[in-house]
Amino acid sequence: MGTSKLRNTHSFWYIVIISAAAGMAGLLYGYDTAVISGAIGFLQELYDLSPAMEGFVISSIMIGGIIGVAVSGYLSDAYGRKKILMVAAILFAISAIGSALAISVAMLIGARIIGGIGIGLASALAVTYITECAPAAIRGRLSSMYQLFTVIGISATFFVNLLVADSGTHEWGVETGWRWMLGYGVIPALIFYLTLLFVPESPRYLVQKGRDQEALQVLTNINGSEAAKVEMKAIKHSIDTETNLSMRQLFKPGLRKALGVGIFLALFNQVIGMNAITYYGPEIFRMVGFEDNTEFVATSMVGLMQVVATVAAVILIDKAGRKKLMAIGSFFMALFMLLIGGVFFFDINSGPLLVIFIMGFTAAFCISMGPIPWIMIPEIFPNHLRARAVGLTTMFLWGANWAIGQFTPMLLNGLGGAITFWIFAAINVICFIFVMTIIPETKNKTLEEIEQFWKPKNQKVQVRKGA
Repeated sequence: MGTSKLRNTHSFWYIVIISAAAGMAGLLYGYDTAVISGAIGFLQELYDLSPAMEGFVISSIMIGGIIGVAVSGYLSDAYGRKKILMVAAILFAISAIGSALAISVAMLIGARIIGGIGIGLASALAVTYITECAPAAIRGRLSSMYQLFTVIGISATFFVNLLVADSGTHEWGVETGWRWMLGYGVIPALIFYLTLLFVPESPRYLVQKGRDQEALQVLTNINGSEAAKVEMKAIKHSIDTETNLSMRQLFKPGLRKALGVGIFLALFNQVIGMNAITYYGPEIFRMVGFEDNTEFVATSMVGLMQVVATVAAVILIDKAGRKKLMAIGSFFMALFMLLIGGVFFFDINSGPLLVIFIMGFTAAFCISMGPIPWIMIPEIFPNHLRARAVGLTTMFLWGANWAIGQFTPMLLNGLGGAITFWIFAAINVICFIFVMTIIPETKNKTLEEIEQFWKPKNQKVQVRKGA
């Protein structure tokens, strides 16, 4: 059903509301991504952290994230997408409280690993849930909700960090301020949990469990009765033909290509450099002379750019298409990374110039490799394997996330800003080449139609005849 038809019924707002509720998982990811950038300077001073240990404090949450995504598919296939998302919210709340009360680096790292498990579960399942509910015509925009809430969380948290830093002396920040920064994470966790109380279970999960009447009711609320019956038939046919599929199918010809595309999207969502800026933004701005909390102001400006550019992505994603936006974005990301490295290489004492280049990079990221991998990864896998395949693929995302958090301070201290950012520029060039050569376009395709991308021609004919 097209967007115009959806707009004439309550169905449009119904799917927007439940997608926004699931997308609020991004608040957890966004809050943690940003809050540690404000706290790490105080923690480094309090505990005299080495660059390696500084990286481990930040990257420890990714260890939990890898665990979370590894079990997300199996747990959600057994208990449902909604229930596991609610568990994720609880784990993050526990992590926020534990981090705020930490009396040692070890306790802080332990609390962050617990939070990482929650965020890992949510990151794998939130967009999977939206993908399984959303009509094809607006699936890209709805799936962008996750990234939109992520950048809203990042931007809001930058301002929280600024307000906390300005609430007392530097000494107070070292002893107490960072605890408030981390502890406020219980707020997005609570918001996420409460919103989930009002959303239905994924219709495709319900069909898998034989709960067809419940699934049909959800689809009717989303699409209207006639379109719901058509989609219900397609879902049942897809699941019936996939019932005996195991994870081993992902490594056989056909789906092996889908897995390769998914892994590429997961890796390049992380390794192109955005998280290095987000995690260590204040530290990077201090390197060019920002001080007296102006580094937090500069970081907050970057956060606002993330929100503006992501809103633009939400508008463009189903019009321009996934592939075109990723190609344009990766080209400009490479360009801005070259310019950022140039600021450090030529020792240009220009904080404002660095802010402009970083904001340009951020805008390019947020209309391309920021939201689109989260949208496409759940799209490209078949119904019966989707949750587990997304969990497997997202493990690569979290592994790359861990590497960026762990090694960025070591690169900045060992190689300097110029070489570090030029490495990211080269990675973005590789990203552009891969986007142009291996990424398919999934705009306006139903999930069942996308499955046909990976099947041999003779199987495609059989599916069409049986549809």
